[in-house]
Amino acid sequence: MYRISRDNLIYALAPENAPVLKVPSGSKLVFETRDCFEDQIRSVDTPFNELDWNRINPATGPVYIEGAEPGDTLAVSIEQITFGDQSVMVTGPDMGVIGDELKENEIRLIPIKQGKAIFNSKIAIPLNPMIGVIGTAPAKDSVPCGVPGSHGGNMDCNLIGAGTTLYLPVNVPGALLALGDLHAAMGDGEVSVCGAEVAGEVTLTVTVLKDKQWKLPAAETSEVIFTIASAKLLDDAAAQATRNMVKLLETDYGFSAYGAISLISLAGNVRICQIVDPQKTVRCELPKALLRK
Repeated sequence: MYRISRDNLIYALAPENAPVLKVPSGSKLVFETRDCFEDQIRSVDTPFNELDWNRINPATGPVYIEGAEPGDTLAVSIEQITFGDQSVMVTGPDMGVIGDELKENEIRLIPIKQGKAIFNSKIAIPLNPMIGVIGTAPAKDSVPCGVPGSHGGNMDCNLIGAGTTLYLPVNVPGALLALGDLHAAMGDGEVSVCGAEVAGEVTLTVTVLKDKQWKLPAAETSEVIFTIASAKLLDDAAAQATRNMVKLLETDYGFSAYGAISLISLAGNVRICQIVDPQKTVRCELPKALLRK
């Protein structure tokens, strides 16, 4: 098992990032992460105007996976996400969906107790540990960790947690995998601009695949298979995620385009991941039980 320290932080996914570690395909890794504010917030009294916004959404890494070449697929099998007993949120003017209505910034600490996020004395929210930022290096451009795209990045998909295998494109030799921005819980949309933000650790296994023809990113849990797409407009992201699922059904399951789109319309779900980043992210899900038959 290999461990990547939370001291190895990057703020953009880029082909020129120097790898902090090289590992063979099939390796188990533990990524230590800081929270999306790089652990700058210690209390509700932390001065908001003193936060360094150049240190937002850091990712730990990157890791070079030996044998990964452009055109391959990197399978990332997430096994465990662990974190401490407190999470943090912020919202305010110009943040999230109703930032135009908010007049002041607010920092909220969310304790984590007995498998729940304690919102207040009456509301306790079941935990849904997930990875907000995870991706490989783009082929050419440097993309800030806070921006999602075809390489992955800040997709904020709440199905990217333990038990999920995420498929990412290999755009450069070694793939250069990095991740961060863990959430103890987050609803679809992430409408305030935050989930329950935590520092923690992610245990996963990386495997290089040479024969996948899926449009990426894509992922699967024990229950569903899903494609993910990000675009400036939500409509475009939804259409692209659906197109990607159609292609997946054509290439791997022998459907015609007519059959694929009809099956998705009958049994699939197009869901919002997040609507607060520079590009919006959508996933198209389909129950795996239908495909086993």
